[in-house]
Amino acid sequence: METSPHYPGRIAFDHFELDPRSGELWKNGHRIRLQPRPFQLLTMLLKRQGEVVTREEVCSKLWPSDTFVDFDHGLAMAVNKVREALGDSAECPRFVETLPRRGYRFIGKIRPPAVSEIPEPYTPMPPAKPAPYGWKAAWIIGAIAALSIAYVWQSRRSHAAASLLQPVLFTAYTGLEVVPSFSPDGSRISFSLAPDARWSDGFDLYVKDIGSENPIRLTHQPSRWLSSAWSPDGTQIAIHRVSKNDSGIFLVPAIGGAERKLRSTFAANSTAAAISWAPDGQSLAFADSPSPEGLRRLSILSLGSLETTQIPHDETCKEEQIPAFSHDGKRLAYICSLGWEEYGVAVLNRIEGKVRILKTFRGWAHGIVWTGDDNALIFSESQIGDEHPGLRELRVADAVVRPLEYGRPGEWPAISSKGDRFAYDNYEDGHNLIWRLDLENLQNPPIELISSTQEQFVAQYSPDGGHVAFASSRTGNNEIWMSDADGKELVQLTNLGDTSGSPSWSPDSKKLVFDSRHNGRSNIYVMDVQERVPRRIVLNVEQPSVPSWSRNGRWIYFIAGAGTNGAKVYRASPEGGDATALSTSSGYGPVESFDGERVYFAIHDGKRAVLYSASLKPTGTEIPVKGIPELSFVANWAVVREGVYFYPADAPGTLSYFDFAKQQVRPVYEVGRGSFYGLSISPDGRYAIYAKMDGATSDIMLINHFR
Repeated sequence: METSPHYPGRIAFDHFELDPRSGELWKNGHRIRLQPRPFQLLTMLLKRQGEVVTREEVCSKLWPSDTFVDFDHGLAMAVNKVREALGDSAECPRFVETLPRRGYRFIGKIRPPAVSEIPEPYTPMPPAKPAPYGWKAAWIIGAIAALSIAYVWQSRRSHAAASLLQPVLFTAYTGLEVVPSFSPDGSRISFSLAPDARWSDGFDLYVKDIGSENPIRLTHQPSRWLSSAWSPDGTQIAIHRVSKNDSGIFLVPAIGGAERKLRSTFAANSTAAAISWAPDGQSLAFADSPSPEGLRRLSILSLGSLETTQIPHDETCKEEQIPAFSHDGKRLAYICSLGWEEYGVAVLNRIEGKVRILKTFRGWAHGIVWTGDDNALIFSESQIGDEHPGLRELRVADAVVRPLEYGRPGEWPAISSKGDRFAYDNYEDGHNLIWRLDLENLQNPPIELISSTQEQFVAQYSPDGGHVAFASSRTGNNEIWMSDADGKELVQLTNLGDTSGSPSWSPDSKKLVFDSRHNGRSNIYVMDVQERVPRRIVLNVEQPSVPSWSRNGRWIYFIAGAGTNGAKVYRASPEGGDATALSTSSGYGPVESFDGERVYFAIHDGKRAVLYSASLKPTGTEIPVKGIPELSFVANWAVVREGVYFYPADAPGTLSYFDFAKQQVRPVYEVGRGSFYGLSISPDGRYAIYAKMDGATSDIMLINHFR
């Protein structure tokens, strides 16, 4: 269990503790997710307990001088989020009371901190008389006392320095603010903003002075993603745009003006769009591929001739992306993709033309920057099993890694040229609600089947239709849960204290197979839902995960392995033992066909997700499913007897159906953006259940006096 540390300055009430400095809310030792604006609101109310905080005061604090906000809607959402986190209600409030047309008031009781929370005052010891052991003993005692005083002083000095590294909100607008970039003098930050968090095709570039609340909009072409980099003289900003029809690299004046296109690219996502401007001002580093399906390579674009030159390639890198020039321009750091869920941090010595991979990691990277002295790299990583990405520092000389205490969640780090200011975005997906759609009565809207303020996903109907298994972090870590078919009678089935997910039912609906990850390493477990005692399946392959049961109960399908070829599809006995490979390429989420002749799985090559199938009689022949469009995500599809329900990549908010026999697609229902991680159809074919993210947020965080 993640226990809450005790710091001075915490505010304690009921079973909760709030830390204004770290931005964390705890309940009985468990951290409760609360997004930045609702957290600010709760902090305001607590600090003025019993007083009315007016609507105008709240809006001024949460959205200062902001012209992008529907205040009424934003305020209502923030209050609702606070009440959800506290288990409070508007009708019978225990904590937050609404005063119509006036504002809000905290009516709970703030309790004094426990004795252990109050630091002991430092009281110097009175000087002792020298003992009768002579001058040597007195000298030793004096030296120890001096060292003790120096230690206390240094500890307090270090603590004071650490307290300066407290992130503060640089932006707090409605929507998503991502990918900060500093101007050369460190006084301004450019960032991408999508005003409506429900839609990802709305990013434009903005610039804001540090200390000001009046951002300037520089672009007027809403895009799927925008990454930016300032020219060394501060007059221009390079942007790498991801757009349905016009992806490419552009220049825009830093004070606003017309864009100038430098070249088109096949950039398809955020990691492909990262860009870096060389310190000499003569070139840009960017990633691109020769075709939409090709592998990404890093190139240097000359701003004079507009010619490109690929950097020296390390053959162990499947793809290259997210470049970052060192401040002296002699080195170029980047992310080297080694395979599905594995990457390395690489550095190119531009003088020698040699590449060195400093260290490899499991998971994904989202941004990398050099520290001001060019001795270390700070990057954002999502390790497998982590709920949120975090910031890490990697020393270049010896490849030693240390996590940074701030910046979780934290993505797309940026650092000023002097190294004294640091920024990042704190993107959070929000929480998943599990919804149920009546496929036989599509005129009726979906109903909220299972709700929570925490993560929940991969909901799966049992074969008898009586229960739903799903993963949720509602008690802290991701554990396996079960409800009845109507979303009632919730039962926690596991308490492994790690990150568990991907539940799949046995044909008799009595057992579940699932995966669980500890320190980024996965294993597969089987559990009787009545006994609730997980048993690990011992296999002869590394990193097994994402399991599913065969229709006859004889096999467990799963993926395993890593490296350049990614995780392949396997099957093995539920009792364990040797596993048989069913695919030669990487795959995700294997599921057996209803006739037992094939196994279906998704393949993601870094740009697109495609549904494949492999023959089981005999094994070893794999082909893409003919006629089905690309998938929006590798985990968002469900096989039924005659076809597949899925979300198409070009319409990710539309639940669709692909008929195997007719090889035709028909739209079923527009569920909207945000459907993510899991889709299941009831055994009788009447209902679809799916997880949908609610309340995604991202603000730019700023740390002054960084180094």
